[in-house]
Amino acid sequence: MDSLTQLTLGAAVGEAVAGKKAGNKAIFWGAIAGTIPDLDVIAGNFMSTVDAMAFHRSITHSITFALIVSPVFGFLLKKIYSKLNISWQRWSLLFFLGFFTHTLLDCFTTWGTQLLWPFADTRFAFKSIFVIDPLYTLPLLITTIWLMFLSKSRSKRRTLNIIGISLSSLYLLLTLLAKHQANQVFEASFAREDMKIERFATRPSPLNIILWTANAEVEEGYYTGYYSFFDDDKQIEYSYYPKNHELIIENMPTSEDINQLIGLTNDWFTINMEEKVLVFNDLRFGTYAGWQKDDDNFVFSYKITKKDGAVEITESERDITNGPDLMADLWRRIWAE
Repeated sequence: MDSLTQLTLGAAVGEAVAGKKAGNKAIFWGAIAGTIPDLDVIAGNFMSTVDAMAFHRSITHSITFALIVSPVFGFLLKKIYSKLNISWQRWSLLFFLGFFTHTLLDCFTTWGTQLLWPFADTRFAFKSIFVIDPLYTLPLLITTIWLMFLSKSRSKRRTLNIIGISLSSLYLLLTLLAKHQANQVFEASFAREDMKIERFATRPSPLNIILWTANAEVEEGYYTGYYSFFDDDKQIEYSYYPKNHELIIENMPTSEDINQLIGLTNDWFTINMEEKVLVFNDLRFGTYAGWQKDDDNFVFSYKITKKDGAVEITESERDITNGPDLMADLWRRIWAE
């Protein structure tokens, strides 16, 4: 999820664990704990494109990291706030839950989170919520800001925190129910259209859980379609993208980076040839305006070239100059206008 959401969730967790004794200090350190896992993006600046992708949401997002690092912070905060009647175990618990809730929330998004690193490289991705969703964040943000102006001894402070956490958690459960309903609609559409689907994956469109999209794999390519719960009917129009996977074999030598990139996308990718340059399109995140039929401006795409006999992979520049127009179009599509 986005930085503001993770910071706010961490702050709410900090309040729940130690707010009664530490007041706003618990909120501050909870926010820090909720932010730390995403600092892995800093290390990614010193890595290759593919290695940075693989590193993100791996070590710092694992249960192992939370178990090892939390006691260190707990010991330090016990020393810093020695006059507070808070044990190092409770400070450690604050950081553990700050790390763990960050990781768990990320599992509901599309990227994939290595919760069990280093014992398994499985990336958990429930794909039920977009990385920015105001309806999840706002209850936490509003109640956390509100309670910060109350004395740590006020019972209303804890009541507000419980309300914020409960509302956001209920919304997260609602995303799973919405995904289940959307899956049923897409499955019925595949059967009605007699599409020979090998597998499919759904995810919400940006900022909401009303408009859903599906990637469906067939032998030679992928179909993508959109469905809003406000659509008058369940007749879904699909765009088709040929795989063109053979272009890699025909134009590039065997490369560990290419194999790693394919693994990270879980084989959800297409290849294009643009001006004699191979372009690797990550289908997991779709296109910027996929609800507009046959849009081919993918959110994440990578150029694959040969330099001095070695394969080089670089992320393509994103063109979001028409962002406001896209948001307006998205809003209309959500409401089936």
